[in-house]
Parts: sequence; structure tokens; C-alpha cells
Amino acid sequence: MRAGAAAAVCRYLGIRLGQALIALFGVTTAVFFALRLSGDPAQLLAPQGASQADIAALRHQLGLDAPVWRQYLDYLGNLLHGDLGYSYVQHEPALTLITQRIPYTVNLALAALVLSAVLGVGAGMVMALNRGRWPERVLTPLVLVGQAMPAFWTGILLILVFSVTFNLLPSTGFNGFDSLILPAVTLASLSAATIARMTRGAVLEQLDRDYIRTARSKGAGTARLVTRHLARNISIPILTVLALEVANLLGGSVVTELIFAWPGIGQLTVQSVDGRDFPLIQAIVLLAAVVYIAVNFVTDIAYAVLDPRVTTTGKAAGP
Repeated sequence: MRAGAAAAVCRYLGIRLGQALIALFGVTTAVFFALRLSGDPAQLLAPQGASQADIAALRHQLGLDAPVWRQYLDYLGNLLHGDLGYSYVQHEPALTLITQRIPYTVNLALAALVLSAVLGVGAGMVMALNRGRWPERVLTPLVLVGQAMPAFWTGILLILVFSVTFNLLPSTGFNGFDSLILPAVTLASLSAATIARMTRGAVLEQLDRDYIRTARSKGAGTARLVTRHLARNISIPILTVLALEVANLLGGSVVTELIFAWPGIGQLTVQSVDGRDFPLIQAIVLLAAVVYIAVNFVTDIAYAVLDPRVTTTGKAAGP
């Protein structure tokens, strides 16, 4: 029986790995050819007043004069050797440039994720456990505002209040923990509101179940009800929305990093797009795809750990 379970797990992991490789291949291929349709980087990189001969020489230097299929095969071959390309604009390996920026984006995303999870789950719990009472009436408008306001507007308001008006926190750059607060709050605001609504719905659904009524009839208090009965049963939907929010946080960091001049991957992405820096754009998109796939893979494994009814075939046992 154990051998059969181990074989099922190995088969499942093999299938997921194969799907991940196919997804990565599709992403790299789509981005490669889409960039080639966006224009000629040599025209943009050439100095003002450059002749057509100079532009042609630059195109040859960048390897853009070769047939597209040849460029694509060279790109795949370099990827297999761990070479993500060489920046057209900054004249450094793309991997080096990304490695320099990753710590800033990771710190920002982790801080925003922690804020989102703590505030969102906490607010959702309070709203559900106090349905129809004043805590829900106070928190519901705040959650709706959080979902309605885009990140760029939230960031500008926070800068006006805490940086310009009261001069409490820095508004740009990275200069220690204080400079992380406003970008993290900005990035977390929308995610926290989404998590709060999801948590509220999940808790309300469980509160109508027989096991909750039984626990209450036996005198279980709110703390025991949450920790011993609700926590595990609402973990799956909350974990799902948290996994989705990781992707949203990474995507939203582009806008947030621009507003606060945060030296992370988001800012680098905008710079590379403006300069048609093909190798750097391809490397950033590949990194994002790897992160998304890894998060989904870990989430699937966590499902099976949190709920034994979820099998490695992706199906759940009946209630």
C-alpha cells in the first residue's frame, strides 16, 4: 500500500513537472516572438543622426540581423546553458541585473503578503463572527474602499499624508525599514481587502455546518471555535486566494515601485520595456513565470497536507 502511494506521489510530481516545463516553454516562446513584433531595438539604441549603415552595424552587433528562427534557436540553446542574455542598454548580463534587484522586490512582496494575510484574515474573521453587528458595519466599508482604490491612487494619498503633510515616513527609495512601510501598505491594500472578503465568506459557510452548532452547544468559546474547528476547514479557500495574491503582489509591484522609486524588479521591468531591451525583458518574464508555477506547485502540495481528502490526482473525496 505504501509502495502504491509513493508511486502515485511520484507520478503526480512527474506530471506537474512536465506541465511546468511545457508552460515555461510556451511563455518563453510567446514572449520571444511578441518582442520581435514590437519594433527594432537598433533604431532606438542608435545615437541621434546615425546613418543606416551605423544602424545596420549595430543590428549585426546585437545579432538581430539573423533570421528570427535562428535567433530563437540560439536563445533556447543559451537558456539550456543558464545564459539569460546580455542587456542591450546596460551592457551587463541580464541575470546579474535581476539578481541585484531581486532582494528589494522580495522584501516588498513579503512585507505586503504578511500585511495582507494578517489584516485580511483578521478582518474577515471579525466580520463573519460579528455578522449584523457594529464590527461588521465598520469593517465592510473599509474593505470595499480597499478593493475599489487602485494601487497608484493609494500610494499617492499615503505620500501626501505621511510624507508631505506630516513628514513621518520617506516617500522614495530604499533607506531602511521606514522606507518599506508606505510601499508595503500600498501593495497590500487591495490584497488585504480581497482576502478579507474571501475569509468572511468561508467562515460564514462553515458557521452553518452541524459540527459548529455541536461545538457551540457544548460550550465552545469563540477562541476555541476558531482554533480547533474553523481554522483547518477554512484553510483551503484562504490558501487558494493567498496563492493568487502572490502573483498579484508581484504584478502590482511594478506600479508601486514606480510610485515610490523602489529599486526592484518592477522598476527594472519598466526601464527594459522603454528601452526595448529584449534579453532583459525575456529574463524578467521567465523569472515571473517560474515564480508563478512554483507558487502553484507548492499550493497544490499544501492542499493535500491541510486536507487529507484532497488526493494527488487533484480530486477531493466526498463529504
